[in-house]
Order: sequence, then C-alpha cells, then structure tokens
Amino acid sequence: MKRLGPFLAALLIVSLATAAPLAAGDPVERLTAFAVDLAAPTGRARTGTVDIVIERWSTDAERDRLFAALREGGTEALLEALQDIDRIGHLQSPGTLGYPLRFAHEIPLPDGGRRLLLATDRPISFLEARSQARTLEYPFAVIDIRLGPDGKGEGKLLPLAKVEAHSRHLVEIENYEIEPVRLTQVRDVSAGGGS
Repeated sequence: MKRLGPFLAALLIVSLATAAPLAAGDPVERLTAFAVDLAAPTGRARTGTVDIVIERWSTDAERDRLFAALREGGTEALLEALQDIDRIGHLQSPGTLGYPLRFAHEIPLPDGGRRLLLATDRPISFLEARSQARTLEYPFAVIDIRLGPDGKGEGKLLPLAKVEAHSRHLVEIENYEIEPVRLTQVRDVSAGGGS
C-alpha cells in the first residue's frame, strides 16, 4: 500500500514531535477507515488505513466560542481559538503516534445513523511557511463521516480546508484540492459499537 498525500505524510512527521500521550480511560468513539487520496501528485490514487479516536465530544460552549471567533475575527481568530482547545482525540495511520483532533461533534440522523464532524489545525511545514504558499490560506483539516445505525459508513477528509462564516448560523468549508480524501469502509470499532 502506498502512503496518503501530503497532509497524512506531514501527519506522520509532525505527530512524532507533537503528539501527547493518550488520555487515561476509554475513548467515547473509535473508528477505522480505508482512505483513498485521488488528488495524489503522481496521478495514481494513494491508499491506506486511518484510525480516528475521539476521547470526548466538544462541548456546546466550545462550539459557540469557535463560531463566535470565526464570525468576529475570521480564519485567523478561528485558528487561534481552535489551537486553545485541548486535544479531544487523535487521527493516526498505523505505526504512528497520531495527530491531535481539537473538535468533535455528533449529529443524530433521521434513519438512526449519525454524522460526525471533526476538525483540527493542520501541520504547516517549514518550507510551506517560508515560501508563503497559497495553501497557508487553508489551515484546517476537516473530517465529515456518516455512519448508519449499524456503525458502518463513509466520509471524507479535507486535509487543506478554509472555513468561513456566511450568516449567523451558516459555515462554509472550502477544500483546496479538487477531490477530498475519501474515507470508505468506515467502521465504529468502539466497545459496544457506538455512543
């Protein structure tokens, strides 16, 4: 299997330097997925497995604080507010320590399934920062997963995302790449199969 694109490659490098030890106790959600990166620079899809561990759900107060920061101060204020939140879980590929997640929200769906929205600040490489690449305008990584009542589903990972507020309650997420990383064969592997 080939490695995933630039975000997950950076995840492997950055996680070794920044990952905090896992919190004591059981996570509230543990997912595994097969990731397919169709926007790989080689033109060939890159694939690999990804594990997502959610240690706790974000509070309503944290969600409101993040939205207020975005609405009042834009992307930079949202980034600062997100970085002030302690890690609530992590994203990792096999054999790595993982990269911290800072936001996790669960939305029940009418069919008995669930939608999970996860976000974090993404790693910025030294070369990216030095060259002032356009990608610096996309400082977030966003994961959107839909699970059925059986704990299985699919999703997408936006490794380079921009988040903007368009009204009092509407947030728009723009992906830098043409295609997000597709998450297939997503499975809830938590004890008990979910929350």
